[in-house]
Amino acid sequence: MSGHDTHNEHHDEHHDEVGYHGSYRDYLIGFIASVILTAIPFALVMTGVLPVQTTAILIVAFAMVQMVVHMIYFLHLHPKSEGGWNMLAFIFTIVVVVIAVAGSVWVMWHLNTNMMPVHNMTGMG
Repeated sequence: MSGHDTHNEHHDEHHDEVGYHGSYRDYLIGFIASVILTAIPFALVMTGVLPVQTTAILIVAFAMVQMVVHMIYFLHLHPKSEGGWNMLAFIFTIVVVVIAVAGSVWVMWHLNTNMMPVHNMTGMG
């Protein structure tokens, strides 16, 4: 193998490197996908073609897809980056956030359900 072949082999596998920052093509795909995933919900809201509840659900769905696009194309978060540690750290963060939010909602719901009703004190005088 000549030095040139080794360089090409190394270039083909640069996705596994620790410092990989993506290619122009990756950024272009991410940008186009982000624009489309923003334009569709915007058009749905501006035209009002769907009921409000359906539009709201679609906006949340498009937002979730757009978060995945951003993580893949701009943050380069995939199982091979940093030997998988980036993905593991991301999953841990998601688990902690879900536990915190679910716990907060649970506590608030129980407080709301179990509080004594407020009596009207104006008629007691």
